[in-house]
Amino acid sequence: MKKRILTLLAIATVLMGCDTVQQSLSSTYNMINCEYNYKSISGLTVSGMNLSNGLSVTSIPKITSILSGSASSIPLNFTLNLDVKNPNQSAAALNGMQYIISIDDIQFTTGSVNQALNIGAGQSQTLPLTIGVDLVSLMKNNSKDAVLDIAKNFIGVGSKKSNVKVQLKPTFMVGSVPVTSPVYIPVSFSFGGN
Repeated sequence: MKKRILTLLAIATVLMGCDTVQQSLSSTYNMINCEYNYKSISGLTVSGMNLSNGLSVTSIPKITSILSGSASSIPLNFTLNLDVKNPNQSAAALNGMQYIISIDDIQFTTGSVNQALNIGAGQSQTLPLTIGVDLVSLMKNNSKDAVLDIAKNFIGVGSKKSNVKVQLKPTFMVGSVPVTSPVYIPVSFSFGGN
């Protein structure tokens, strides 16, 4: 993966060849070598119910009814916060990214972030990915029980862990030209369960 990105960056240097481009390439290479880890989930809502602080006694019957009922739509919204640590000796930067999120081998969502991220040497920053999916749509194309197990883990009542795979495809500025990585950077973690 890194060889393909380095080849792309080398071609850009030859084509554009200047100090600014080389600085851009250095920060781009550093971003590829950053450490990406799960930090938290925030802003969790299910069908408009705010569950960011967990379930309350009054929300349990409502959420149970929503998940076991026959609603035509069950919107699930949250922000997935990734910790990005730059172990390099100079800054790491990107100008946006595309992502694919799969949970328990179900492609949960895809999207993009049009936000610049610049992380100093030895520093960490949070990369927020705002996610919105309809659980009913996921149930139509996947096992209803599997999707419900994932939803239960999000709200904190799941009995078995969910495995998450996030694939990040960053976009960098090389001089004034946006260049998207030809490969994805993988991030994996588990959440939920007892």
